[in-house]
Amino acid sequence: MPRVLLIGSPNSGKSLLFNRLTGLSQKVANFPGITVDVGVGTLQDMRERELVDFPGTYSLQPISAEERVAVAEFEKALENEEVEQVLCLIDATRLEKSLYFTLQVIRDCQRAGKPVTVLANMIDVLDRHSLTFDTEGLAQAVGVPVLAISARSGKGLDQIVPRLQENAGVQQGRVDGKLAGAPDELLRGEAHQLARRFGPKGDVLVRSQTRLDSFFLHSFTGGIAFFVIMFLLFQSIFTWSAPAMDAVETALAWMADLVVPLLGEGIARDFTADALFSGIGAFLVFVPQIFVLTFIVGLLEDSGYMARAALICHKPLRIFGLTGKSFVPMLSGVACAIPGIYAARAIDSPRKRLLTYMAIPLMPCSARLPVYSLLIAAFIPAGTAFGGLVGWQGLAMFGIYFFGMLCGLLVTGVVSRMSKDHFNDLPFVLELPPYRMPGLQPLLRNAWNRAMHFVTKAGKIIFTVTLVIWVLGYFPNFGADLGESWLGHLGRLIEPLFAPLGLDWRYGVAIATSFLAREVFVGTLGTIFGIEGAEENMVPLVDHIQASGMAIGSGVALLVFFAIALQCVSTLAILAKESESRSLAIKMFFGYFAFAYFAALATFHVVNLLVG
Repeated sequence: MPRVLLIGSPNSGKSLLFNRLTGLSQKVANFPGITVDVGVGTLQDMRERELVDFPGTYSLQPISAEERVAVAEFEKALENEEVEQVLCLIDATRLEKSLYFTLQVIRDCQRAGKPVTVLANMIDVLDRHSLTFDTEGLAQAVGVPVLAISARSGKGLDQIVPRLQENAGVQQGRVDGKLAGAPDELLRGEAHQLARRFGPKGDVLVRSQTRLDSFFLHSFTGGIAFFVIMFLLFQSIFTWSAPAMDAVETALAWMADLVVPLLGEGIARDFTADALFSGIGAFLVFVPQIFVLTFIVGLLEDSGYMARAALICHKPLRIFGLTGKSFVPMLSGVACAIPGIYAARAIDSPRKRLLTYMAIPLMPCSARLPVYSLLIAAFIPAGTAFGGLVGWQGLAMFGIYFFGMLCGLLVTGVVSRMSKDHFNDLPFVLELPPYRMPGLQPLLRNAWNRAMHFVTKAGKIIFTVTLVIWVLGYFPNFGADLGESWLGHLGRLIEPLFAPLGLDWRYGVAIATSFLAREVFVGTLGTIFGIEGAEENMVPLVDHIQASGMAIGSGVALLVFFAIALQCVSTLAILAKESESRSLAIKMFFGYFAFAYFAALATFHVVNLLVG
């Protein structure tokens, strides 16, 4: 099928334009590096043509991972006979930044014989500030058509399809224009001159951004704003998603009550109840958090604030070998490590991207919450301090969250200093995009797509592991006694490993099943103690744990173990895929397991020594 290429620099509105031209749901972000995949969609008004969307890049001399993807695919596409023409998007409000890359694209397209149309986006912003842009003069200077458009408002988009239809089916050879043989150094100077001649005059946009930056990047007000915004973000993750999580849990329970009785007694009924609704259901309950997190982070990205937050965090993160761009992935990892690993693609430096991969699994993800809540309720008194202002259990929850984050930073700090190229790495370069009002519809659409992507990709792996765990726990006695099942025998086999922590085979089995998902630890213990619905009614399970005689040192040791151990098969799978290294995922799993074990062992002895 004939193809049209869409290419442009980051934050130029390219993905939003792709959505409008194809009707597809493509990510729209205002933080460099968010769009990292090459997308393909059919043009709505030219069904016989495909539109190919490339990741944003600043030049055809790539530095970051996404730029390498964009440039490699673009160069390959120019040699493809199915590619008819190219749409190059520029930001009319930041003309000089976009023009250097645009001139490179025009030059390479002239060499390959592909027609180019330049689309000057954000024209609505110029109109709002009474600024003008000489598109006709720029078109004559560069030798290709220049169309003024607004991907957000839709202004000027009706010019694009007629231009594409005019060039459809046209095959031309190499064009010996004045740019065809120009080196990059000449193009950079040419971009500066063209921006001065034809770009908008005045500094209204710059002054507006400077006023906001004077607040958000100020050493005092910027710090306060950062903590307030981060507080609201955490509130959104753990509070605003709660009704949706309860709704998912209620829907799953209703479906289980409806479906399970219809199956009658036997293996099919047990598998449906225990593996599908209990195993997969525990995983689905956390999907609303992925949706809410993606939506709120999208608001921060599209508004232009996320780049400022990365700049604020760069100096403290640099101490631990990370970069300001590591902030976004690590923050995403607080809800779930998987979107955090995806977000790490935005980091230019391969070395700092690797260090960020190592920190993300140690962020206190939401899957740890049921485990933390159970163990804290069992071993930490419910009293208060400071006149009731501080609860001991709440303080313990804050402490274990802080402990996980601190471990992540300490690991990256140690590894970065052990690396031979500690002082030989790419510099921290970050574009501060203009402040803009986010578009609600694209954000909601992207949040939904990210949640569904999480379900479809990670769900396959979780279903497979759930099936294995269920078979081990169900046979050979058909679920009559979990302790005498294959899983129970496995628990007794690994019991000597956890005995130094004061844990018996039951907790060994729960830890083994938590490799599927950490929250399964609660359900497994509930089954072992003969309690149905442990996830919904945790008080009886707390009583059973307290009555089992497990020492407080063992309970605190379990908290430390789960704060560090990489007990998530989905995270490992995504980590291996994104880093293109199964070896890294395997090393991190065993390395963090050893770290978690010995840290838990030390905690066990210290706590027992303190409490006698």
